[in-house]
Amino acid sequence: MAVPGLSTDIVIEQLSKLYKPPRTFLDFDTPFHLLIATILSAQCTDKRVNMVTPGLFKKYPRPEDILRVSEEELQHDIHSCGHYRNKANYIKMTAQIILEKFGGNVPETMEELLTLPGVGRKTATVVLYAAFQQEAGIAVDTHVWRVSKRLGLAKANSQDKIELDLIKQTPRHQWGLLHTLLISHGRAVCTALRRQCDVCPFQKDCPSSLVMERKDQAKK
Repeated sequence: MAVPGLSTDIVIEQLSKLYKPPRTFLDFDTPFHLLIATILSAQCTDKRVNMVTPGLFKKYPRPEDILRVSEEELQHDIHSCGHYRNKANYIKMTAQIILEKFGGNVPETMEELLTLPGVGRKTATVVLYAAFQQEAGIAVDTHVWRVSKRLGLAKANSQDKIELDLIKQTPRHQWGLLHTLLISHGRAVCTALRRQCDVCPFQKDCPSSLVMERKDQAKK
């Protein structure tokens, strides 16, 4: 018999008892620095980014500081975050556009953020939620993708469609919270290699529960 899965309201209720996540797991002090951090976080862990950004933010407090150095120097500064050539190029171009088009300020709408190089919907959603307290969407990273699939919250296999699945069943004021709770659970319990179903509050109801000898729905 098919396992129906859970709902986002139940997941939020239960995970809120276990975790008190920040609005983002990336360290930042200004919207511009959060934007840089999210660009660096593509295909890189938040932990690694948070190791790099203290020195980076001190050296480049404003967009104009980015433009004062060569792209090669910026590449050296962000080398350990991976894909450093593309990311340095994106950061330089983004800094220039912010200065020329937005008066030195990070834009506060999804449409404007998506005009910046290296900024996709996931990055824009994180920036809007964490820096500007806007619920613009549900950012789907690897943790959100995996946990939502395992819990039966989403059936799709792409970031955009998984986001739509989650949005349809979640009140707007909880979009950002759901994102951070799923990340928290994905890091602590519902991990990529060894999901710890025996300590999960959803172990009996989850369509992927090892306790109930069910198949991992994230690997379909």
